[in-house]
Amino acid sequence: MFPMCWGLVKQPLYLKKDKMKISEIKLNKKNPRLIKDYKFEKLKKSISEFPKMLELRPIIIDNDNIILGGNMRYQALKDLGYKELPENWVKKSSELSEEEKQRFIISDNINFGEFDFEIIANEWDTELLADWGLDVGGFDVNSDDLGTDFTLPDGDKAPFQQMTFTLADEQAEILKAELDKVKKSEEFKYVETFGNENSNGNALYLLIMNKKK
Repeated sequence: MFPMCWGLVKQPLYLKKDKMKISEIKLNKKNPRLIKDYKFEKLKKSISEFPKMLELRPIIIDNDNIILGGNMRYQALKDLGYKELPENWVKKSSELSEEEKQRFIISDNINFGEFDFEIIANEWDTELLADWGLDVGGFDVNSDDLGTDFTLPDGDKAPFQQMTFTLADEQAEILKAELDKVKKSEEFKYVETFGNENSNGNALYLLIMNKKK
């Protein structure tokens, strides 16, 4: 029988430390992702109200503690006054090559999908979604080179046109609020749709027609 030397037994790392100092994490200066002031405030609000999200979407760091994914969340946490983070809010990715790290930084910030605003309008509480930080309404387009061709792609119904607008944040908020009011009105149930199934388009039409009266 061998003697047991308890003093030489090392505890697993996760038992010795369950938090990480935020000062140990390093911002990735090569990350090209930016965030506007009002969206940064929305992110801070989201983290404050729903911190469990950080368990599901942790900050990703490399072996040098440089952030690969989560620059904005890291800055929001610092701005909120966090000094330490639960370890399950931070995940270390040790197996990536330098090229894979660079690819991850870009891929993590690409939005491949898009929202179906028809489903959002009909199935979700848009005020609640806006409170969670989602820009609802389908009017948040940032291009100044949209042209004037509003026809739909080949194969769509000929009597319909798709129009896209560029609006300032304040303008978009006002328009969304007005459209929500219209869609909740009794009059909206009986609006002439001309076969159009898009609720935002029908609400905008009714809003304009009422202004013309």
